[in-house]
Amino acid sequence: MYNSMDNTQQFCKIVKQRSAENRRAIHVLHHSNLTGQIMSVLRQELDSMVRVLYLLNHSITERDRLISLTMNGQKWKTPGNKQITDREMVDLADSFHGWANSVYKFGCAFIHLSLYLYHEYAFNDSFKNLDFAEISSIKSHLNSYHGYPISQDLTMESIAPFLPMVFNKIADNAEYYINNLEAGHTGPLY
Repeated sequence: MYNSMDNTQQFCKIVKQRSAENRRAIHVLHHSNLTGQIMSVLRQELDSMVRVLYLLNHSITERDRLISLTMNGQKWKTPGNKQITDREMVDLADSFHGWANSVYKFGCAFIHLSLYLYHEYAFNDSFKNLDFAEISSIKSHLNSYHGYPISQDLTMESIAPFLPMVFNKIADNAEYYINNLEAGHTGPLY
């Protein structure tokens, strides 16, 4: 059994290793034009970022408890034994970044096979399944952070060249938050 500092260091090491592997995967997937798989890796990286951000926004005691659950292979639960959902963590991250929800939702669509419309993106562009507000939000974030032409239609083909930049934005934010977690910082970090 680890002590809380060992748990935090081990947790950060795990997240950093996963992120480093994801960076290598994005490069390979992008050069192989495997857009659906890129979306899955984006979602995985976002999962790491929102978890670390969630931890940073809780007391050291609560953080230690949640990390302990991870190290023991258990799902995160509140002290009242209610499961902490991805939605709660994404909503918290979205309140700081404003783009986490869009990436999460679109990335989830590529993970869950039941949402078949997203899996046939080579034949039927997945963006046609989103409402105007979601498309506008995604275009706005892509434009603000990565220079996506706001007048250009949003399609899988048009965003494919931007996906490595989206990944890097998420991974860089995750790294920043991991470093703050390792240093023992708490509170909202922008």
